Amino acid sequence: MKGIRVAIVHNQESKSVEVTKRLTTLLEQSENKIDQDNPELVISVGGDGTLLSAFHLYNHKLDQVQFLGVHTGHLGFYTDWRDYELEELVESLCNDHQKSVSYPLLDVRITYANGKSDKHFLALNESTIKRGNRTMVADISIKEDLFEKFRGDGLSISTPTGSTAYNKSVGGAVLHPSINAFQLAEIASLNNRVFRTLGSPIVVGHHEWVKVQLQQSTDYLVTIDQFTIEQEEIDAIYYRIADERIHFASYRHMHFWNRVKDSFIGEE
Repeated sequence: MKGIRVAIVHNQESKSVEVTKRLTTLLEQSENKIDQDNPELVISVGGDGTLLSAFHLYNHKLDQVQFLGVHTGHLGFYTDWRDYELEELVESLCNDHQKSVSYPLLDVRITYANGKSDKHFLALNESTIKRGNRTMVADISIKEDLFEKFRGDGLSISTPTGSTAYNKSVGGAVLHPSINAFQLAEIASLNNRVFRTLGSPIVVGHHEWVKVQLQQSTDYLVTIDQFTIEQEEIDAIYYRIADERIHFASYRHMHFWNRVKDSFIGEE
């Protein structure tokens, strides 16, 4: 494949800046075009956090772009190439047929008690809800039916690819990204004779949604991937699998379970 439009997103680490310069030169020499505004391919140089930033920069163009990650540190979940493989990467861009693999995204809609317009977001990894240093109280409904009355530190709602991030640290399961579903995990829920929750993560299918009806307060902390939503009078938050999906260029795609093994188990 020749002559594609490429955008590059990198972090400010010196190694990433150096790799970006070399990659830019190689791409231009191979008749590809650097186009930060209207790319066909977005390459992130750095780590998984850099890829998340690239996703949020271009998530309004998900039907037009593919993503690819170059890692300048340890192996990450969203990066198939290392910084010393730039020549091989550019050659693959020029010669291989255009292929991609797509992953589910999380659709997040926030409603407000003060009549303010709803806010809508897409998350690649996860969204969390917490309430400062106080116990969070919320009614959790699946579709129209109340599922449980939650009391605890908070909730983590993750995509399959995000299941290896914060979700895993709070006891959630690791889901393969071919599963078109999202996961809700409780964070330090209160369970005693008075207050009861399921106490286990749940996996919600793409045809269902979750509503988190919050107790009135102004001190909620809501995150969408690495971004924090301003504290306002949030009424409820709705989660479902998004209609949109992210597409990763799969010139040399590492299988998901190999990523999990490399990241958490390593070689014996």
